[in-house]
Amino acid sequence: MNKMKELWKRVTGFSLLFPLVCLVIVLVVNLIKTPDFFKISMNNGVLYGYVIDILNRSSELIILAVGMTLVVAASGGTDISVGAVSAVAGAVCIYSLIGGASSSVYRIPYVLAIVLGILAGTACGAFNGFLVAKLHIQPMVATLILFTAGRGMAQVLTQGFILYVRKESFKFLGNFLPGVPIPTPIFIATIVVVLTFLILKKTSLGLYIQSVGVNRKASRLVGLNSSLIIFLAYVFSGFCAGIAGMIITSRVYSIDANNAGLNIELDAILAVAIGGNSLGGGKFSLAGSVIGAITIQALTTSLYAMKVTADQLPVYKAVVVIIIVALQSPIVKRWMKNIKQKLASSRNGKKVEA
Repeated sequence: MNKMKELWKRVTGFSLLFPLVCLVIVLVVNLIKTPDFFKISMNNGVLYGYVIDILNRSSELIILAVGMTLVVAASGGTDISVGAVSAVAGAVCIYSLIGGASSSVYRIPYVLAIVLGILAGTACGAFNGFLVAKLHIQPMVATLILFTAGRGMAQVLTQGFILYVRKESFKFLGNFLPGVPIPTPIFIATIVVVLTFLILKKTSLGLYIQSVGVNRKASRLVGLNSSLIIFLAYVFSGFCAGIAGMIITSRVYSIDANNAGLNIELDAILAVAIGGNSLGGGKFSLAGSVIGAITIQALTTSLYAMKVTADQLPVYKAVVVIIIVALQSPIVKRWMKNIKQKLASSRNGKKVEA
């Protein structure tokens, strides 16, 4: 009995338990509603199936969630501009490649255009970081500037047009590399997650971010440059948004400043919350955010598989997300703990009477 209690405590104390349970529930529902949900097939040399589609479509969300996790942990706020920053990065990349008109001729090397796009996203992150870390503006207010103006900046670059890149090689980043059956975005997301994890674990940066997030003033008193750490977190978020922007534009080989990355910042914040991370800052779980991002995309794919239309999707999605987030709230956890204690005391009372 004692061993069972110890095992139960270990299981319930596992930080990734709730995110994993949410993901498993979504997948089980899919298995019931769509029997061939886990079926993976090979067509024309590439892998197809709902599972592959989930991993593929969640790639840019995973990348954004990684950057959002560090922002939330360091500053106790969110970066609501990442969707617009992705659009800016995509606009810079495509404008650098083909100018102000759709074309199949590159003006500069493709790799250089990608670097310029990512640098544009990083610069936007540095702007947000300066406002938050140096001017001490509330994160949501500071990032609201680019959330509002970012798409306008992208529209200026594209002159209000949807620019198309009519060259096959441009599709590789957001689709498939020749001869590789796995979608390229999955590799990119994996690289970003692994490198970020290694940097945070092999250096003291992860500990510094948690320390600043818990108590910024106390961290400064022990010698940490709190402003620099928060600034770097926003720079990294912009860097991730730049990478996501490259994937988004490559998927459709065009830039539509109005729709590129639209509302994806909300999904990134939800991924962080579902992953068990506190939106008030401090301790964070990178793995939890990744699981949260996959869960959100799995939910979206599931609803499409169940013939839910795009117009109805936000309603169903909102209901499920509200339930998931509510179950993680401190009040609900306290209620569940009290119920558990009452049940345990009633069982003990019955044993004593017997």
